[in-house]
Amino acid sequence: MFYEPKNGHGLPHSPFNAIVAPRPIGWISTRGSQGDNLAPYSFFNALAYDPPQVMFSGGLKDSIRNVQETGVFAVNVVSEGALPQMNVTSTKLPRGTDEFFQAGVEKAECNTISCPRVAMSPATLECRASHILPLLGDDNDWIVIAEVTGIHIREEYMTDGRLDLTKVRPAARLGYRDYAIITSLFELSRPDDPL
Repeated sequence: MFYEPKNGHGLPHSPFNAIVAPRPIGWISTRGSQGDNLAPYSFFNALAYDPPQVMFSGGLKDSIRNVQETGVFAVNVVSEGALPQMNVTSTKLPRGTDEFFQAGVEKAECNTISCPRVAMSPATLECRASHILPLLGDDNDWIVIAEVTGIHIREEYMTDGRLDLTKVRPAARLGYRDYAIITSLFELSRPDDPL
């Protein structure tokens, strides 16, 4: 099968998201003049190490509007145990509705920015936006690029000085309505790694 996206795919559902998978889920928390917001984004990823930078993208909804207003947001890691609450926060609710409250998610305050974070998240990135740009298309999609200004890691998820992903069991987004839990890890050294 071959298709050009501009001409459609002829399938019941677009395979694009299933091809670009797995994707980490950025559980984005923001604060704006109309209150706090929490929403999951599967178009999220890390961009650079030094300084650390991340991005997320989506429609012009509460999260991006709040970042436009305040310039800050937090990215909360979604572990297996948080999937039910994360799913609740994906619901389209009226502007100003507090998804933390709707999903029963406890808030904590960030340290370097004025923004709530998910208290139970294994790790949270505090972020200051550097670019907020419109993307191609008619559905009003935007991309937010930000510098990470603070990082929270819960001690129970650390082992021998490393974030232990076997304890975190991070959730990943696949295609359609499919998700995966990362449970199997292996290490692969690069050919030029020092002995």
